[in-house]
Amino acid sequence: MKAIVSERVGGPETLVLRELPAPQPGKGEILIRVHACGVNYPDALMLEDKYQFRPERPFAPGGEVAGEVQAIGEGVDGFKTGDRVIALVGHGGMAQLVVASAAKCLRMPSNMPWDEAAAFIFTYGTSWHALKQRAALKAGDTLLVLGAAGGVGLAAVELGTAVGARVIAAVSSEDKLALAKAHGAADGIVYPRGPFDKEGTKALAEQFKQVCGKRGADVIYDAVGGDYAEAALRAIAWEGRFLVVGFPAGIPKIPLNLALLKGCQIVGVFWGAYTEKSPGDNARNNAELLDLYAGGKIKPHVSARYPLAEAGKAIAELSARRAQGKLVVMLD
Repeated sequence: MKAIVSERVGGPETLVLRELPAPQPGKGEILIRVHACGVNYPDALMLEDKYQFRPERPFAPGGEVAGEVQAIGEGVDGFKTGDRVIALVGHGGMAQLVVASAAKCLRMPSNMPWDEAAAFIFTYGTSWHALKQRAALKAGDTLLVLGAAGGVGLAAVELGTAVGARVIAAVSSEDKLALAKAHGAADGIVYPRGPFDKEGTKALAEQFKQVCGKRGADVIYDAVGGDYAEAALRAIAWEGRFLVVGFPAGIPKIPLNLALLKGCQIVGVFWGAYTEKSPGDNARNNAELLDLYAGGKIKPHVSARYPLAEAGKAIAELSARRAQGKLVVMLD
């Protein structure tokens, strides 16, 4: 089978196309013929050995796939050859074949195309867990989303809108703001490029405060990090919830006196660990997301598709924060 693989530590430019032996499913696993693979930020981190989990090289990046079941391992119930599935695989998805744990697979809706299926569960799963379990978002809340045109950010915009929250999009360009508004954001701002000095942080905080209103943001979804985090936290409402989701702009240093003064919570969002520790709740989340998709409330925005040989370009686009919505590697 063909696969794009990492053979040494480095950026997306180090990936190479190789012919590898086809994997075989073990106990509790299924073999999937991959039609499409979603591109996510952990893919870039793994290439540079900066992720929590470091696969043994050579490995193919790609943590979420959509494809057809080709073979079934011992002890697997509920799937059969030919089933169309979405699967979380951690890595290995940018290949023609991949093995997945049956427990981390779910059937695709019959009307869902391959590219949308491969762009679905990682971003919406992360954002639904963040907004539902970690933030208890409710109708009428003000939700400020940093990085609102990215994969998880745009999913948060749609899900917040579906809940009935007032969603404020914070993005780096006017075209990204237009995209976020098209997906349900009520208002938003275009923030300047960081890093910021002390005065720049205060100025950005004032922008956040103005767009969120006098009360501030009940929930802040931070998928950016860096100097943006402190500025956003200064605009949080009393007893608000600040969701720590990702750090493409760097790991922030937040003065904790702000949490005291705001009476707020700073809450970590680690969806990968949640799927392992709370599989039943996660399955219910997945069912709710599929219902929202069926009802037209959420729909992945796939802004670009790449052939397998150009998967490195897709990861590079994501790393440079130029992507809008989701990028997908197509293997058909």
